[in-house]
Amino acid sequence: MRYQRLPALILLLSLIACTGVTPGHAPAAATRMGPSETASVPADDNLDATLWTQRAAEHDFAYLEIYRNAKEKLLSALDDPTWDALPREDRDADQAVADLPPAVILDVDDAVLDNSPYQARLIHSGEEYGEFTWAQWCREELAKALPGAVEFTQFAVRHGIGVYYITNRAQDLDEVTLANLRKVGLPVMNDSVFLGLGTVVEGCEQFGTDKGCRRRLVGRTHRVLMQFGDQLGDFVDIVANTPEHRADAMKPYLGWIGERWWVLPNPTYGSWVPATFNNDWTQSREQRRKAKIDALRVN
Repeated sequence: MRYQRLPALILLLSLIACTGVTPGHAPAAATRMGPSETASVPADDNLDATLWTQRAAEHDFAYLEIYRNAKEKLLSALDDPTWDALPREDRDADQAVADLPPAVILDVDDAVLDNSPYQARLIHSGEEYGEFTWAQWCREELAKALPGAVEFTQFAVRHGIGVYYITNRAQDLDEVTLANLRKVGLPVMNDSVFLGLGTVVEGCEQFGTDKGCRRRLVGRTHRVLMQFGDQLGDFVDIVANTPEHRADAMKPYLGWIGERWWVLPNPTYGSWVPATFNNDWTQSREQRRKAKIDALRVN
C-alpha cells in the first residue's frame, strides 16, 4: 500500500519545483505584498445605519406598525374631549381644549419623508452633513414617503382632523418641501399647516431650532391629538442636550409614548449623537468617534 502513493508524491514534488514554493511558505507573490498593497476599509459610523434604513424590511415594518397602531387609536382620541398631546409648557395658561378642532402634528424629515438617499450620498463622498449639500437634496424633491405616513394622514383628514407639519428645514426650502409633500400624497390643505424654521410666533421666544413655540401656535387654535417625530425635540424642548437631561425631559410623559406621542426610528442622525461628545462639533471626526465609542456600555 505504501508504494501505491509514490506516483502522487512524485507529482507533488514536481509541482513544488515548478512553482518555486517550499512547504510551509507562502507563494513568492504574497511575500512581496507590502502594507500599502493591503486593502483598508475606513470606518464610517453611518454605513450600517443607512443600510438598515434602506434595505432592512424591519425598518419598513417598524414604520407601518407605528402608523397603523396610531390610526387604530386616533378616533378614540378624537372622541375624548380631554385628550391633548401637547406638553404643559406648550399650552397657554388656563387654555380650554375641549371645544377646539382636532389636529395632529408631524415632523417632516425621516418622520414622513425618507432622506436616506442623502445619507447614502455622504457615505459615498466621504463627507459629513453640510447645509449646501442638504439644500441640494431638498431641492430635488425626490424624498419618498415613509411607510404608513400617507395612509395615516389621509385617514386623519377624512375624519376632519387637521394635519400640521413642523420642520427645522431652512425657510428658503419651504416651497420645495411643500411640493415634495404633495408629490408623494401627504395632505397639505394650505400653506398655513406648514411651520418651518422661520415661523414667527407672537408672544413666544424661540431658541435655536426648538419647536415649542410652533407647537404652541398649533395649540392656540387646535386640540392636538397626537404628535409624531424621530427626535425628542419633536415632542418637548430639551433645555440641555445631555443623556441625563434628555431622559429627565421625557419622564413626565412616558405614559404618552405609543398613545399620544409616536417616536419613529432613526439611527442615522439626531441630537442623541452630539449628546455623547458634549455637543462639541469643533472636535475632529476621530475625536468624536472615540467619544461615541467610550459612551458604549459593555455590560
